[in-house]
Formats: sequence, structure tokens, C-alpha cells
Amino acid sequence: MALTMNVNGRAVTVDVPGDMPLLWVLRDTLSLKGTKFGCGIGACGACTVHLGGKPVRSCQTLASKVNAAVTTIEGLSADGSHPLQLAWQDVDVPQCGYCQAGQIMSAAALLATLAKPTDADIDRAMTGNLCRCGTYHRIREAIHRAAEMPKGVPARSTPTARANGAATK
Repeated sequence: MALTMNVNGRAVTVDVPGDMPLLWVLRDTLSLKGTKFGCGIGACGACTVHLGGKPVRSCQTLASKVNAAVTTIEGLSADGSHPLQLAWQDVDVPQCGYCQAGQIMSAAALLATLAKPTDADIDRAMTGNLCRCGTYHRIREAIHRAAEMPKGVPARSTPTARANGAATK
């Protein structure tokens, strides 16, 4: 089945079965490897992407049902300069890193709708994004830090910032 969709700001046409999950279209057909396969049942959040600006589990979203723009971690920022990506580095969030793309995509959806989230807002928005390494306190700190960055001109992550106590473990 030929499907046309907007992925990361560009129109793409793929020839895939209509019942193929969006995750496999992204990873296998379009070679966008940032979106991860975690559990396959939508429970872990590793496969989170944006569909029309809303976070969805791509392992549970059929390609044939995609009717809005898709944004993956690669589409969030081509050069890694999104405030969340910079805050993730500054706070040294990842350990194994496997869940981080899904975590960042859920956090980006939160910050797109709520500029200054509370801890409770963050906990609610991030429910369903599991981290086997347990870096939840650093994830929350990075989201707060990203919310404080100037909009449109993200602060650059620097070794000096990290050396001056920006990273907490």
C-alpha cells in the first residue's frame, strides 16, 4: 500500500502494508533509527513520536492511520540544539540512553503546551515513559532547565557549564 505522510517536515511516500506500525516505517523504511523499539505494546514509551504535535506510541500507531505530521527525535532538532537536548546533556540524564528519545519527545510535547511545568505536571506528562536506569530525578531537572532556556535561542551545552555544577547525578 502506498502511503504519503509528512515526516520531520518533508513529504514521504512509502510502500508498506497498511497494518505496519509507524515505528517500523520510521526505522526500517525511512532509516530513522532514533525512535526505539522497547516493549511493542505501548507501555514503555521508548517509541514515542509526535503525531500532529501530540505524543503517541509509534509501535501502536498503524501507518495507514497516520493523518497528521510526524515528528521524530531526528526532527526535533537537526543539530541537537533543542533546549531539551541541551538540558539532557547539561544534567547528564542518560545512563544506558535507550529510553531517552521517547523521554525527550514526551517532554517536548509537555513544554509545547505548558511553558513552566511543576513537578506534578512533569510526572503526569511523563507517566508511561519508563527508564530502566531510574534517572527520573535528572529527567525532571532537565525538563525544568529546558523550560528556563530562552525560546528560539537555545543555550549551548558547554563543558564549562557542566564543570560549574550543571550536572547532577
